Amino acid sequence: MTSTDSSPARVTGRWLDTEQQHAWRALVLGSTLLFDRLDDDLRQGCGLSLTEYEILVRLSERDGRLRMAQLADALAHSRSRVTHTVARMERAGLVERRSSPEDGRGIMCWLTDAGRELLERSAPVHVNGVRDHLVDLVPAEDLAAMGRVMNAVSDALVACHPEMEIRQPGR
Repeated sequence: MTSTDSSPARVTGRWLDTEQQHAWRALVLGSTLLFDRLDDDLRQGCGLSLTEYEILVRLSERDGRLRMAQLADALAHSRSRVTHTVARMERAGLVERRSSPEDGRGIMCWLTDAGRELLERSAPVHVNGVRDHLVDLVPAEDLAAMGRVMNAVSDALVACHPEMEIRQPGR
C-alpha cells in the first residue's frame, strides 16, 4: 500500500510512497528472478544448485574447510538447511564432514578434490550468468550504486551476525 500522507502511520507503521514501493517491488522481483536463473544455469550446466555452489565457494575461500556453524553463518542460512545440503553434497562426494582437528568437538566441512574440480568447472557458468543477467545489463554507475545500497543494508543487518568477518574485504 502507498500513502501520499507523509505523516507517520498509526499503529501499522509508515507506508511506502509510490516510488519507494516501486523500488522495493523491483528489488524483490529482480532478486527472485536473478537467483532462480543463476540456480537454473548451474543445475543445467553442472548439476549443482546455487546454494551448493556457494558452499563450495565459501569452503574454497577458507583453505577448503570450515566449521559447519561458520559455514551456515557465512551463507546466512539456517544451520539445519546447511546440514541437509551438506549431507546431500557429502553423498555426492563433493565435501566431507569430520571432527575438528583443533579441538575435536566441532564438526568441520571439508572440500574434496571432486568438489574443487566441480567448483572450477561451474565457476565460469556462474560468472557468465552474473554477467549476462546483471552486470552487462546496467551501466557501471548503476551497478556501483546497487553495491553501495546492498552494502549499507548488509552492514546494518550483519551488525550482530555471529560471522561478522563475512563483511570484511578479501573474505
